[in-house]
Amino acid sequence: MSGISLAHPARLLSLLALLAALVTQNALAATAAEQLQQVIDDHWQYSLREDPITAGRMGEKGYNDRLPGVSEEDRARRLQAEQQFVARLAEIDSAALNDSERVNRDLLTWVLKNSIEANEQYLDRIPVNTFYSFWSAALDASSGLNMPKPSDYEDYIQRIQDFGRYFDENIANMRAGIEDGFVLPKIVVEGIAPTVRAQVYDDPEKSSLYEPFENLPDNFSAAEKKRLQKAGAQAIKEYAIPAFDRVATFLEGDYMNAASESLAAEDLAGGKDYYRHAIRTYVTLDMDPAEIHKIGLAEVKRIRAEMNALIKESGFDGSFEEFTEFLRTDPQFYAKTPKDLLKEASYIAKRIDYRLPEFFGKLPRLPYGVVPVPDEIAPNYTTASYNPAAIGGTRGGAYWVNTYALDQRPLYELVALTLHEAVPGHHLQGALSLELENVPMFRKNLYLSAFGEGWALYTERLGVEMGVYENAYQQFGRLSYEMWRAARLVIDTGIHSQGWSRQRALDFLAGNTSLSQANVRAEVDRYISWPGQALSYKMGEIKIRELRAKAEKELGDRFDLRAFHDAVLANGALPMEMLEQQMERFIAQAKR
Repeated sequence: MSGISLAHPARLLSLLALLAALVTQNALAATAAEQLQQVIDDHWQYSLREDPITAGRMGEKGYNDRLPGVSEEDRARRLQAEQQFVARLAEIDSAALNDSERVNRDLLTWVLKNSIEANEQYLDRIPVNTFYSFWSAALDASSGLNMPKPSDYEDYIQRIQDFGRYFDENIANMRAGIEDGFVLPKIVVEGIAPTVRAQVYDDPEKSSLYEPFENLPDNFSAAEKKRLQKAGAQAIKEYAIPAFDRVATFLEGDYMNAASESLAAEDLAGGKDYYRHAIRTYVTLDMDPAEIHKIGLAEVKRIRAEMNALIKESGFDGSFEEFTEFLRTDPQFYAKTPKDLLKEASYIAKRIDYRLPEFFGKLPRLPYGVVPVPDEIAPNYTTASYNPAAIGGTRGGAYWVNTYALDQRPLYELVALTLHEAVPGHHLQGALSLELENVPMFRKNLYLSAFGEGWALYTERLGVEMGVYENAYQQFGRLSYEMWRAARLVIDTGIHSQGWSRQRALDFLAGNTSLSQANVRAEVDRYISWPGQALSYKMGEIKIRELRAKAEKELGDRFDLRAFHDAVLANGALPMEMLEQQMERFIAQAKR
């Protein structure tokens, strides 16, 4: 007969002590897990209240009647709340959590500490760059939301009525920046001010804000439609358009006069701390700008050698400069109409879709579309971007393609661009994040630039393995795009910490890539206006490639590329150190 005999009391006592220890350990683990879940739940509700735009995109309709608060009182409330969340997370016994729970805890701690640091540096004093602005966020706040009821449109009208308050609070922050010497460079303000003035319409129905009222649901009565359309036009006329007028007047006058002649983030008041924070935010590593500058120069040298080799292989008789001039000017490389450009992008996207199952074990359910960049922002907008779908919304992900100035949108770059912005880049990664199961909601919507942009750049090279580049010109377009991202390391750090001029940055980017002159200007001004963000692409890609090389070396014949890709994307966005930890686990599990 097996078991513990009562004739051996010492053994019995030992067993009871062991059981008691296990019960205590399990109780502590449950307590730690419950504590963590409570912080996560509390933080999520806090996030919805503080960021009503994101709340709507996450399917929470209760906040669709408002815009965020960015006043001094709002910032003070957020700082106190987030410091308390960090303190609560620090009290949780990490050893009593399982691996998934530790990821939740560590990731939320990282996000909160980064937000606290931004708040303490009062970064709201510069709430705009050439890529993002508070007014564009307001314009797009309700885009794609599911609005089947009249009450949804009434919420939308109330949100429009909140434009004045929201814009004025942002102007107040920018005025504080004027007083503190924390302002945008003048060259940036000169570019963005006209785009705001363009939103000041005599007819409110010309505003993009009116578009939802042009396509009201068929089940609304004629009287209901007329009432909502009248109220919507009135709200745009009385609240939104005057708000845009105030911002435009401020940018054209007081802010333009106070704008910095210097380009460098480090030249601003508190600029060195500001730029280092930007690096931590976008690279998700604490790195010295000089170190990144050196990495960039090495990458530029490597890629330039590959470009020269490709020119030689193509049979072109001429120099690098002559080849890039040929690409920039020959009509065969440019679409004749906006529809032609969109058709070509769509064709490339479907060719890539066909190959995805060979390289990924898990694909998202959410579809995506190829969509033109809105006319009102296209002249000052980048070549393309990805705009994620709202949870419970009425559209899929949107791969935005800029159809403005077609002679500046070369077709030979379109394969790399589509890989990056659509699949297997931003759409595939972002849609999989939205579809993560058994994770907190904050992780589904989390975007970390080094992860997202690093992954998207990684997929441009993956396109070679997928066989989607059809000729030497498209391959050169890929190398040009990789060079573009390597040049960003040099230019961003050069401008913000090495004393580079705008012209030097323009010459460096134009001299090392086949980008059109319009794209070169738009890109350099973006780096000037948005310190640190441009570093995320290449630094993130370098880390992902480094992790793949390590997995291939350590696993040998057992390396499975589909499994590797699934593992990289399995947790959604992560800071680079956390991604490395997860991939170490992937390698260890694959070995077992």
